[in-house]
Amino acid sequence: MSIGTFTIGSGLVGTLNLLQTFVAITIGCTVIGVALMFNGKAGHKYGIPFMVQTRSAFGFTGSRIPALVRSVPAIVWFGFQSWIGAGALNLVSETMFGFSNIWVFFIGFQLLQIGLSVLGFHGIKWLENIGSVFIIGALIYMFFSVINKYGDQISANLINVEGTWGAPFWGATMLFLGIYSTMMLNVSDYSRELRKDVGPLRQVAIYANSILPATLFMGMIGLMVSGATGEVDPIKVFSSAVDNKFLLIVTLVFIAFAQVTTNILNNVVPPAYALMDIFKLKFKTSAVLVGLLAFATFPWELVKDDPPPG
Repeated sequence: MSIGTFTIGSGLVGTLNLLQTFVAITIGCTVIGVALMFNGKAGHKYGIPFMVQTRSAFGFTGSRIPALVRSVPAIVWFGFQSWIGAGALNLVSETMFGFSNIWVFFIGFQLLQIGLSVLGFHGIKWLENIGSVFIIGALIYMFFSVINKYGDQISANLINVEGTWGAPFWGATMLFLGIYSTMMLNVSDYSRELRKDVGPLRQVAIYANSILPATLFMGMIGLMVSGATGEVDPIKVFSSAVDNKFLLIVTLVFIAFAQVTTNILNNVVPPAYALMDIFKLKFKTSAVLVGLLAFATFPWELVKDDPPPG
């Protein structure tokens, strides 16, 4: 689950209608599933991670280059998504207790994720299993809440409009595909954990269905809310659609929880493996270092509003 999916959905307002967005997301996620299956064959067959897989093309020394190239966006996303999650927790605190300090929550949230990261994805399977149910449930709730609140605007702006099936449609498909493009590179880090009897078609189904539901709901929620209100900030998108304080808190906790599950799997493991290979570190040390490097990405600068012109 990538929080940026909301923003991508928001960016399609005025370009695609609701049906075209649905189809674009479905095609993108299916293509991702196929690509993950093909590039993950080495990991599945030989049990090797991405770092080892690249040696056949780049050699032992040269393989460090693509590993570092893959690591940079992962660390940037780690910092960005941590900032978004901290913003959600800060809003929860402000709603419940009147206390607001984004820096306290950002540092605390990042330290929490670093602590969980040292367990690796085997150690947090229970968190991922709980998270998958909670996240999808929250997204379904949000989807229908948005429809109930902005139904008239959605019909006028997103359903009863022509949109386009031309180049902008395929550009949108590539946008949704691009969210997970980095994961296509290091898929062997995950496919090496699959049982040997899991065939190619089943792998495509596993990969595509792991990302399609959340991507569909998030992209369409972003599109619908932005089409109705013009808002693109993920936290404001959620809070604007929820009138009940308890449900608002649950929704904001969902945002923070989603960042934890995504960061540890997609944004910690790849750079941690790279640091292990390049600097001969242990996984726990690498995971801690990745978390500390995420501070240096200055995510608060990435979400800063542009100054007004003039």
